[in-house]
Amino acid sequence: MDKIIAQQPIWRQPKFRLTALAIAAVLFAGGSLWQWRANASPQAELHISSLQTALVRSENFSENLQLRGVVLPQQTVFLDAIEGGRVEQRLAEPGTYVEAGQPLVQLTNTALQLDFISREAQISEQLSFLRTTELAMATTELDLKQQVLDASHAIRQLERQIGFSKPLVDRGVLAKEQLRTMEEDLAFQREKLQLSKQRQQQQLTVQQVQKKQLQDSVAMLSKNIEFARQQLQNLLVRAPVSGYLSEFQVEPGESKAPGTRLGQIDIPGRFKLQAQVDEFYLSRIQPGMSATLQSSAAQSPATPANPQAIHISRIDSRVVNNQFSVELLLPEQFQGKRGQTLIFDLLLDKSSSQSLVLPRGAYLTDGGGQFVYVLDGSGKATRRAVQLGRQSSQSVEIRTGLQAGENVIISSYRDFRQADQLQLKTGNAL
Repeated sequence: MDKIIAQQPIWRQPKFRLTALAIAAVLFAGGSLWQWRANASPQAELHISSLQTALVRSENFSENLQLRGVVLPQQTVFLDAIEGGRVEQRLAEPGTYVEAGQPLVQLTNTALQLDFISREAQISEQLSFLRTTELAMATTELDLKQQVLDASHAIRQLERQIGFSKPLVDRGVLAKEQLRTMEEDLAFQREKLQLSKQRQQQQLTVQQVQKKQLQDSVAMLSKNIEFARQQLQNLLVRAPVSGYLSEFQVEPGESKAPGTRLGQIDIPGRFKLQAQVDEFYLSRIQPGMSATLQSSAAQSPATPANPQAIHISRIDSRVVNNQFSVELLLPEQFQGKRGQTLIFDLLLDKSSSQSLVLPRGAYLTDGGGQFVYVLDGSGKATRRAVQLGRQSSQSVEIRTGLQAGENVIISSYRDFRQADQLQLKTGNAL
């Protein structure tokens, strides 16, 4: 028996699905092509008066880098709190000129003061003990001298008595036993004298060592008490040198820990310029390279009347945020102030050569230095690939892609959408 098979709808048939996918692909490709042509099509309603143009010139070119630097003193002395404490009184104001030794801030530290009193009492007690020991040594020395003196006196008396007694013994007036007793006493006193002299010599040697130790101990204790007194005196912070007190962040009532930075003193007379440079130039910048202050900076009342040549004195090769710092010494006659900003041109290459140059402009950023728009004189500007070379603060070297005398748009390319050709309205003359 035959079975009836129902016919599938046309949208479920494989052939229909393949056809639909092909049509969708063609429509998508056509839309993309239209969008690309729209983006690449010439710009409409673009007035030439709204653009900035410049001619390609052939001239001597030397590479330099324009930088902005901050004026700082060549020598700065930092002011730190040697001892911590509470700010009792501020005795100087920021920005003023201070003399060496001038009081700047008075701190109080109760714990340090109590420690000084306790240490002073201990040292006084030890000094008193040392003085007592020294007095006892002197007394012992006197006693030994007295013993030697007594023994010598006894010997002299016995010798005189024996001298008187011998004739009496010979005549039978005095007994021999009495003479023998005096002779034994004389021998005893002589031995005693010899022993006393030995003790005196030993005591003298010992006392010399002890006196040296006592003198050293007294000197050390005196030094300790002086150090403790100096700690207390450090609560009155004084200016270590003469100069201008800057960044003096001290307010009455606040606490300062030992070693806290209170401020700094700038030595007047000589200044330096500190600038940040992109790390791209780290291998090209060397100490001693020349730079020139721009005329705009030189015309400031605080700067020399004419542009001055300065040189790099120090390079800090540590890279922070893709930049490193350089320092340049300013002329002695410079009369600027700390924090002043100056613009200068750093000469990267002393040699100059004849090159095609174009002024700097926003086109370098928008086009990435890969292309420019060249006017052809018929109301159109054509995109052209270029290769850039060295750069200076005012212009850039053109290695390939342009010729001398060509007119190039140097203003922003942001609204051009990288079009191959621009249609310009020529209501105004170039």
